Amino acid sequence: MSSMSTGRWQARATAFVLGVMAVFAMAPLYQFYLLVPAFSGLLWLSNEQPTKWRAFAVGWWFGAGYFAAGLYWVSFALLVDAEKFAWLMPFAIFGFAFGLGLFCAIAGWVVKATPGGLAAKVLSFAGAWTVLEWVRTWLFTGFPWNPLGSTWLFSDTLAQGASLVGTLGLSFIAVFVCTAPIALVERRRSGKVLVIVALITVGALGLYGQQRLATATDAVVPDVRLRLVQPNIPQAQKWQADLRADHMAKQLDLSTAAPAPGDPPPTHVIWAETMAPFFIANHVQWRRLVGANAPPGGLIILGAPRVVSSDDKQGLKVANSLLAIDNAGDVRAAYDKFHLVPFGEYVPLSDWLPLERITQGAGAFTPGPGPQTLDLPGLPPVSPLICYEIIFPGQVTDGTRRAQWMLNLTNDGWYGKTAGPHQHFASTRLRAIEQGLPVVRVAGTGISAIIDAYGRSTAQLALDEKGFVDGALPMPATQPSWYAQVGDAPGLILAFITLLSGFAWRRVKSSS
Repeated sequence: MSSMSTGRWQARATAFVLGVMAVFAMAPLYQFYLLVPAFSGLLWLSNEQPTKWRAFAVGWWFGAGYFAAGLYWVSFALLVDAEKFAWLMPFAIFGFAFGLGLFCAIAGWVVKATPGGLAAKVLSFAGAWTVLEWVRTWLFTGFPWNPLGSTWLFSDTLAQGASLVGTLGLSFIAVFVCTAPIALVERRRSGKVLVIVALITVGALGLYGQQRLATATDAVVPDVRLRLVQPNIPQAQKWQADLRADHMAKQLDLSTAAPAPGDPPPTHVIWAETMAPFFIANHVQWRRLVGANAPPGGLIILGAPRVVSSDDKQGLKVANSLLAIDNAGDVRAAYDKFHLVPFGEYVPLSDWLPLERITQGAGAFTPGPGPQTLDLPGLPPVSPLICYEIIFPGQVTDGTRRAQWMLNLTNDGWYGKTAGPHQHFASTRLRAIEQGLPVVRVAGTGISAIIDAYGRSTAQLALDEKGFVDGALPMPATQPSWYAQVGDAPGLILAFITLLSGFAWRRVKSSS
């Protein structure tokens, strides 16, 4: 092997390690400082490559490490029915790693393609990374998992910036701040200026966060007491028909258990996604039994599959739904999940791919119409979300009628005690900060929590814990956040301007 070839593969292996290192800044570890060597190292390695396509390859290997380490837990879902799906594990791991790694590859190419010194490349790199994260929110239905902005959750104060610039804006700040120091290598004034700007940016983020938290109150919605039920039923057992009665009984027992001494009884009980693992809306006896165990005048809100239509022409159409059941056993409101999980709830290109979805049941789920604001008896208007719908910034509330809180029913039981549920929980906290709305999250195996409008848990059940937790519903922030009003547009415009500024740097300096 030639020395050039050895150098090429050394650079790619180093990039892979740096990508893995960056994941340690994500939930649940939050080692934010590791982003400095990880991203500065990626920028440096990309710039040192002799061609743009070699820089593309370096970025690709960084992305492979980043997404393999960040999404390893996805493959655990294939072990729930190992006999049928375990053979797909290598395809899942390497598919995510090198498929999503292409986004990082483009960022590496941009670094090398940027004319000028390292300061210009810092700007173009920060802009490119942010734009690519935005593309990842919608391309092929979108998968904005582990955005770099989530790393700021290591600090409640710094994370408040999401209410101003959104998670996308926090991603931009993270890349800029963590790569600015590399510009000092060239010993130019521009590098010092970038570092000063980076420090000022972090300082401003901290001051804004302090101010926002200083205005926060502990105010709660009067006469509302929520009970979050977490039965911790293993995913492999959840859909077994012979265990259905036992699963329902376990949740009904938790729903009606006495509250802690001195605490008021719950007014509303909430179960997790599909924790009634059958068509309960069509089953009068089960509905009445559930309703009989609801708090007087209240509701049991649960997740269940729901038949949305059935005819000879189109056959049975089933949605992944949220149902609110009252004391009489009537369904007072329903919501159908609209952002379905590829390969979990439907198979993309099913006419060409000889695969079946890994969740139980035949056929694909039918998507709902989109974000809604529901009116439920005894509760403020709510925006319901099921499972990973909560990871999509700007797509969690109905723009025509603002809700007062968000309710996320989810099932992370597929992934065991891995980083996946913690990363999912991090996205939930970010949505609360962005929207200035409390979020109630109920997961069958955890993490279940009541989160205030500032991303802080006021009541919580840990991962893999059986039980329930009671808590009040926090009030929303007094004013809708800036992000809730304008969305990602300002952060995205800033990213594009910075990206173009990096490419224009040399031309501007030459003409000055």
